[in-house]
Amino acid sequence: MLFLFLFLILSSETKMTLLVVCALLSLSCWVTFYLILCNVNGSKSYEWNCRLVTLVHGILAVCITAYIGYVDGPWPFTHPEGAVMLVHHTVSILGILLTLWLGESGIESCAVLFGSEITNPLLQARWFLKETGHYATLLGDIVDVVFVLLFVVMRVFVGGTMLYCELISPRPRFFIKCGGVAMYALSWVFMVDIVRFVKRKSKGWCEQQRGHQNTVAANGHEGKKD
Repeated sequence: MLFLFLFLILSSETKMTLLVVCALLSLSCWVTFYLILCNVNGSKSYEWNCRLVTLVHGILAVCITAYIGYVDGPWPFTHPEGAVMLVHHTVSILGILLTLWLGESGIESCAVLFGSEITNPLLQARWFLKETGHYATLLGDIVDVVFVLLFVVMRVFVGGTMLYCELISPRPRFFIKCGGVAMYALSWVFMVDIVRFVKRKSKGWCEQQRGHQNTVAANGHEGKKD
């Protein structure tokens, strides 16, 4: 509670700095925990200790998200996400469970997760920029451009190439191939929203540029009168 109170009264610049520091501190803690395990469990393999860290991280993640979703609120059954995001998460969960159950196609699942989550940090950065009032800046434009480029390259082109290889290969099972098709189809659903966003963003940039040119022209006209 004290941390939350301090976070609310801090300035936007200080909040952003605090978030970065907390993220780096969290990373340092997990790395330190892993190194301690490697030192204590010297007889065990590196993967053994890495999986211990993953286990603790998973337990903490479940506990924290359970508290947020079912105690602190809002109630997830009355305030769900959009239909597309629900389908996206459902397909992802089912795909991971199917891969674990079959013991096959793990590399494909990891590649899909990588391609799906690589743009997530940019989405979070965009949200933080909006919250701190820095979105309408050059940094905000850079984040948007990089996000769109990464999404198109990873989800459409790289994802499409991987799906093609998946479909023509005789090794993956039919269910895995169906999951790949579903994930790629969802990427195109998101792509429609991104195209709309690019159109709105481009329109805003054009209007801003025209306004700037009109202002410069008006100032120049007034200077001639003087």
